[in-house]
Amino acid sequence: MTRTIGLLLFPGVEELDAVGPWEVLAFWTQHFPDDGYTVFTFSLDGGLVTCAKGMRIEATYSFDTAPRRDVLIFPGGMGTRPMVNDEPMLEWTRAQRAVTPLITSVCTGSLVLAAAGLLAGRPATTHWKSLDRLADLDPTIEIRTEDRYVDDGDVITSSGVSAGIDMALHLVRRLASAERAAEVRRLIQYDPEPPV
Repeated sequence: MTRTIGLLLFPGVEELDAVGPWEVLAFWTQHFPDDGYTVFTFSLDGGLVTCAKGMRIEATYSFDTAPRRDVLIFPGGMGTRPMVNDEPMLEWTRAQRAVTPLITSVCTGSLVLAAAGLLAGRPATTHWKSLDRLADLDPTIEIRTEDRYVDDGDVITSSGVSAGIDMALHLVRRLASAERAAEVRRLIQYDPEPPV
């Protein structure tokens, strides 16, 4: 049976938070289908979503039509700011805990997970400029200030923007193998070496 990875889109999502993990996971699932995973996008209503910097992406599914997910990816971006006070969105996020075995976040997506209570008592991270906000939302969180991503079993959080690529490669390693993750990394030519 094919297992599913759902990438959440919403107005104001940070482009690379979504597209970075998508590139890794779509490349993996399309080039190595025998690993048994597929990835899709979804949003509240489906259709076009305008991202933080104006890019428009079309979500394949809505909340109502999206397939069941084995993995949820919750990106960050300015669109997460109102979500931390949006009770219907927080209720939906809480409900994912019971039906989604693995929940992950990129950047400030972790703020929504924290506001929904999913990070209580757990180690977690987010974009460095939002670490204080994460602590304010839930003082029980063990803030990891230096980690690119934090794997706490059924929840994985990652720090800012490009760290979503690292987290997605970690997912490939965890769900398939270290060898497969290294192969995908090489094929997408991701060799991070800061140019400045």
